[in-house]
Amino acid sequence: MRKDLNIPSEIGNLRLVEKAIDELSLELDLSDEVYGNVLVATMEATNNAIIHGNNSDPKKSVKIEIQMDEKQLKVHIEDEGIGFDFSSVPDPTSPENLEKINGRGIFLMERLSDEILYLEDGRIVELKFKL
Repeated sequence: MRKDLNIPSEIGNLRLVEKAIDELSLELDLSDEVYGNVLVATMEATNNAIIHGNNSDPKKSVKIEIQMDEKQLKVHIEDEGIGFDFSSVPDPTSPENLEKINGRGIFLMERLSDEILYLEDGRIVELKFKL
């Protein structure tokens, strides 16, 4: 099974991603835990792609591919930006970062997914969830 989305880089389009995950959850009868993990991690990755990857430029797109087999759900999020160094993202749980508003998205994605890959210099994030 596969579901593909290609959205312009506007925050309002996050609702299209949420709708696709809701539909997928109903189709696959995902547990509440898996559904919640997929939803939050995918929304964070897509939000990052829109804001940081594509600088909220509606002329640029974010491509989301969701693939599923009997063992796992894989979500591939790709932006048109220059990428980022994911190893240099500060730890939001460090005392000096606790008060900061930003910087928790990657932390959440890493905790909620069973595996996360950063490809093409960080332009692509691949989230994997065991079923």
